Amino acid sequence: MTLMQINSPNKLRRLCAAIVLAAAALPAMAITFGTADGSGHPNVGSMVVKTPNGVFQWCSGTLIAPQVFLTASHCTQPIAQYLSDHPDWQFLVTFDPIIDTTGTTGTFYTGTPHTNPLYGTGGQNDPHDIAVITLDSAPPLSPASLPTAGLFDAMKASGTLNGTRFTAVGYGSTRDSIKKGPQGIDDSNVERQTVDQGFRFLTDAWLTFDMLPTGSNNSGGTCYGDSGGPHFLRDTNGTETEIVAAITITGDAQCKSSDKDYRTDSPSARAFLADFVTLP
Repeated sequence: MTLMQINSPNKLRRLCAAIVLAAAALPAMAITFGTADGSGHPNVGSMVVKTPNGVFQWCSGTLIAPQVFLTASHCTQPIAQYLSDHPDWQFLVTFDPIIDTTGTTGTFYTGTPHTNPLYGTGGQNDPHDIAVITLDSAPPLSPASLPTAGLFDAMKASGTLNGTRFTAVGYGSTRDSIKKGPQGIDDSNVERQTVDQGFRFLTDAWLTFDMLPTGSNNSGGTCYGDSGGPHFLRDTNGTETEIVAAITITGDAQCKSSDKDYRTDSPSARAFLADFVTLP
């Protein structure tokens, strides 16, 4: 979770981390308690910023149509100001499992960011924190899918949601121990990673997941740099589907406990996405 809305200390900290990352040209920050993804999720990519000092990881996201990259509005909203302040910077998208921070190899795509016009208007109940980047060319990849309208409300009503598992994917900071606070976060990774998650609770705009790698849920989660990345739905047999249930938005500051993510099946999310993709 890289850039956050700045109406909570947790989100402000993550915003500041991203600004420091870009301005100071520090190493980019992946999934906590997870594993390297390799070629497991080729349609999950990263927003990066290319500066004269190299390429730095910004946010994560998913290809959901041949030329539509799904991410978070708090990832796209600052772009115009950054480009105004730094005309020699570029914001790009890559689907490489490991980002080439020199920018001399790898595959990078140009595109146009589209921040949700309602972003920041709904408070914490619904921040409308969803965005897309329309790519100038289509990557040779199969896009992920979106859920049907109100899928998770229906699953909750039927009693099946509590036992459902999800898969988080992203390029953000790593953590492999719960014994330390923020100092236990490793921000030296630019590799796509993945982890299995346990469901915690549902609200109108949010899906929240457990992140602790202990106990009955035995989960992991996301951290700085994973913002905009997907949480894939698993079926009743535990098999992962191509359905992006939610996108990474926020969580606890130490990336150890909870993972709070924006639903893609809600009326507000679908109203925004309908302008860019054909909805199921």
